[in-house]
Amino acid sequence: MSLDEDRLSALALKVWQYKQGEVVSLMVHLGDRLGLYKAMDGAGPFTAEDLAARTGLKARWVLEWLRGQAAAGLIDTGDGLTFEMGPEAGKVLADDRDSIWFAAGAFGGGVAPPEVVDRLADAFSTGIGLSYDDLGPSAAHSVERMLEPWTRLALVPVVLAALGDVVGRLSDGAAVADVGCGSGVAVTTMAQAFPLSRFDGYDPSHHAIARARARADQLGLTNVSFSPVPASELPGDGRYDLVVTLDCLHDMPDPVGAARAIRASIDDEGVWLIKEIRSSARWADQIRNPVLALLYGTSVSCCMSSALSEPGGAGLGTLGLPPEETGGLCRRAGFTRFTTHDFDDPGNLYYEVRP
Repeated sequence: MSLDEDRLSALALKVWQYKQGEVVSLMVHLGDRLGLYKAMDGAGPFTAEDLAARTGLKARWVLEWLRGQAAAGLIDTGDGLTFEMGPEAGKVLADDRDSIWFAAGAFGGGVAPPEVVDRLADAFSTGIGLSYDDLGPSAAHSVERMLEPWTRLALVPVVLAALGDVVGRLSDGAAVADVGCGSGVAVTTMAQAFPLSRFDGYDPSHHAIARARARADQLGLTNVSFSPVPASELPGDGRYDLVVTLDCLHDMPDPVGAARAIRASIDDEGVWLIKEIRSSARWADQIRNPVLALLYGTSVSCCMSSALSEPGGAGLGTLGLPPEETGGLCRRAGFTRFTTHDFDDPGNLYYEVRP
């Protein structure tokens, strides 16, 4: 059966926009619950710092939330730094006393479990987010379901095949680490494709590692291992020929420290493959993304939250590693060669990094 590529793309976008609505509904609930809408109503132009001072909340959390609200078309901004709530938005989102149009009260937190919603609301005040384990076992399952098709179908034949001699080295037998391996989909996919190589998965989420071990056992793989530890506990002896971090570096409380640990663990002829969300440092570029509100909402509820789950966390957020930032981070960690790959993945870019 032939496929209409334009129709396929449009349908996929429509489905992701339904997911976007799910996430935005949680953000609307938080805005109502935390008094953010009331504090914005009639205030004129303001920054995240202004709104944080007015509400007693943490500016970093407020900024990510504001950008998501602007991406959803609920408030206005021209640069992602200064915001304003229009009078109509005030009637719909803030005025629960005199407006028959008030709607924010209809949102109860979306599909997030009540205990997670409560802790997210608290995080706006404390500044300390939730780790992926704090989100519960269902989070590991959801991430696995979201990323598994791409990993199984594209990682080996498309991405690894583009990295020079990597496939040849893996075929002959190499040492590989997946840092932030989640439920082990990438590890098991590579382990099946390259039985002579050895694969180690690292992730601080005990829920995810339990799923990864069960997956490997089910597949009967003997060339894999999984450890519930962060990147800082990687072996520093240069043993790995390939290290991968797939859509997770921005989630880490200390991404620079993680990059340095990866540099110490990788051979001088090795390769670090990074997969990161497509993003830009310029708001004018960001706002063109039709699912930008989904990304900012996911950042508040998952990615930035994880990156702020430890005191002093970097809090980069889902969109915090555009190409120039990723390259700078790699150079600070001691890498010297940085190549960007675009595989027509609408959501992600890939970076081939070498010492």
